Amino acid sequence: MRTTRKLTTAVAVTAALTLGLTACGTDSDPAGSTSGAGKPLTVAASPTPHAKILEYVRDNLAEDEGLDLEVKVFNDYVLPNTATESGEVDANYFQHKPYLDDFNKKNGTHVVPVADVHLEPLGLYSKSATSLKDIRRGQTVALPNDTTNEGRALQLLDAHGLIELKEGTGDGATLSDIKDRKGLEFKELEAATVPRSLDDVDAAVINGNYAIEAGLKPADDALALEEADGNPYANFLAVKKGNTDDPRVRKLAELLTSDEVRAFIKKEYDGSVVPAAGPAAS
Repeated sequence: MRTTRKLTTAVAVTAALTLGLTACGTDSDPAGSTSGAGKPLTVAASPTPHAKILEYVRDNLAEDEGLDLEVKVFNDYVLPNTATESGEVDANYFQHKPYLDDFNKKNGTHVVPVADVHLEPLGLYSKSATSLKDIRRGQTVALPNDTTNEGRALQLLDAHGLIELKEGTGDGATLSDIKDRKGLEFKELEAATVPRSLDDVDAAVINGNYAIEAGLKPADDALALEEADGNPYANFLAVKKGNTDDPRVRKLAELLTSDEVRAFIKKEYDGSVVPAAGPAAS
């Protein structure tokens, strides 16, 4: 939670940093090449809720804080990080730490978290089942196929007794880590397409943002939903390594973790998205 005093302090710190960067500039680049001062801050984001939260900041808070914010919407989980790495965008807001760690390792990218903003509880949904008891042997469950979200999905199914994972299986669980499928079949799909599979499978584990985009209300419609307390999957603002001290990034982090944004998230999403404001895990 942020207070007005903290926001005021952040403005002072940002001003001091900007002056320092100006003093370090050259005749050909008097403002310094890394500050981005005076330029729009372009942030890549998933449509919901990330882009909507950023648009709230842009339309209600950014101008008063001297921040020119541009939101660029992406519909997948790869391009926001590659665009941040290449400099096509200045930052992104769409992912959690286990996913970013795996992405950086596999792709040689250098994207780092700045500040946690919210959590989207992963949920199990069905168009035919009305309770977990309706999920039976021989039925098919769709799962997101990226490493961290599939593991997260399997942990959810294990926690609710639909499968049994091998002892000691961690967050990176795969289908090979299932000790007992209890007669279920699994269909692995790209996360963004899982909601569309609901007509073709008996149940599906869907990321919170994609569930909302599909018109689902996680707090009401999910047969099973992740617990928010102690959850490591908070979504955060992220930048390429070396850019965490950009005054524009620091200002956006302050706004995204402000009381105003926390209140917006609670009102707009009614428990389907949960504020998780604070420093991101390094």
